[in-house]
Amino acid sequence: MKIVLDRPRCEGHGLCEEAAPQLVHLDDDGELVLDREEISDTDVPLANAAVRVCPVAALRLT
Repeated sequence: MKIVLDRPRCEGHGLCEEAAPQLVHLDDDGELVLDREEISDTDVPLANAAVRVCPVAALRLT
């Protein structure tokens, strides 16, 4: 499974970082960075939480 970022859509709210700090973070410029695209089975709940809390639907799982 992969987590995919629609960068133009991301507004840098940081809710996904709060939900899944092991998977994503905001850099010093407020841009979202995926720490890894491939999601292990154990990280699926975190990835789902990050996708769910994004107010602009900039994240999705494939």
